[in-house]
Amino acid sequence: MEINQVRKPAAVGSKLSDETFITLLMLGVLVVVFAIACLLVPNFYKPQTIINLIANNWFIITLGIGVTFVLITGNFDMSVGGNVALTGVLSVWFCQGYNVSQNSLANGWGLPYIVAIGLALLCSMGIGAFNAFFIARLKVPSIIVTLGTMMLARGAAEVITQGAQRNTSLPDAFGILGSLGIPGTTIRLSVMVMLALVIIAYIFEKRTVFARRIYLIGANSEAGRLSGINVTKYLTALYILSALLAGITGILLASEFKAGVSSRATGYEFDALVVALLGGVSITGGFGSVLGMFVGALILSVVTSAATGLLLSPDWQFILKAVVTFLAILTQRYALDKRRG
Repeated sequence: MEINQVRKPAAVGSKLSDETFITLLMLGVLVVVFAIACLLVPNFYKPQTIINLIANNWFIITLGIGVTFVLITGNFDMSVGGNVALTGVLSVWFCQGYNVSQNSLANGWGLPYIVAIGLALLCSMGIGAFNAFFIARLKVPSIIVTLGTMMLARGAAEVITQGAQRNTSLPDAFGILGSLGIPGTTIRLSVMVMLALVIIAYIFEKRTVFARRIYLIGANSEAGRLSGINVTKYLTALYILSALLAGITGILLASEFKAGVSSRATGYEFDALVVALLGGVSITGGFGSVLGMFVGALILSVVTSAATGLLLSPDWQFILKAVVTFLAILTQRYALDKRRG
């Protein structure tokens, strides 16, 4: 009971928790932003546009799930972008034909595709375990460790691809995951995987003791330890989960484009952090939700798509996204302060 109170502080006289209140508030912001986009951008209201808002951002939402849970504990995971790139490159390298060409970029380990992606995912989770060791056991600040592993992972991807990409000598099975989807639509397997992960994460967040304890860790890590929670174990599990989601994202992207590219997912770690903050996740821990992150991702997607439809240059698109993000977070802070009196 005490854990629930820490996790969901509610305003006096209100049946809504602060988390639900913020999610509904950001849902309102999403409706307003979408309405403005419909007024400014021709045909923005069409159903296909709405589908594309989700389909074109499945990778950020998938990464956002892991980043959200880590952020709730009061920590960061900035390694996910590099992890996506490295896992994608490894999945290609492991199943490229063995010694089939004089071009070194066409040669790999010659493993079956299933074995290749399994091994790539293990390497991905190894990055998460590495993060957890330094953060949970050695008490190194998470922002430093995960920025370091992000650069390490991307550097390894650069070495394996020689600064380019690997896209030859691949078995036919390599592109299957990336090409599967609902016929006649832009909804691919990757989008369905993302939606399934969001639902699972939502149920996990609302129904499990594990989730309630990570909120307690984020609210007061020392109090969590004193109440018998093994903080190291929980942080390790969350960092490995975040790394696994990054690995899945990397494999699906590599399969979709039939290539392992070392520069792929550049900046994704910042986008995943932004959508979590837009959705109301506290940067200091102890507060937030996966559903809020999902709404935050849709807000960012609407802004990005509208900016593209208005033919704004990339420079102005960055400024517009920054302004919307800043205003949304200020709105959250103001609304919470007013609600709490």
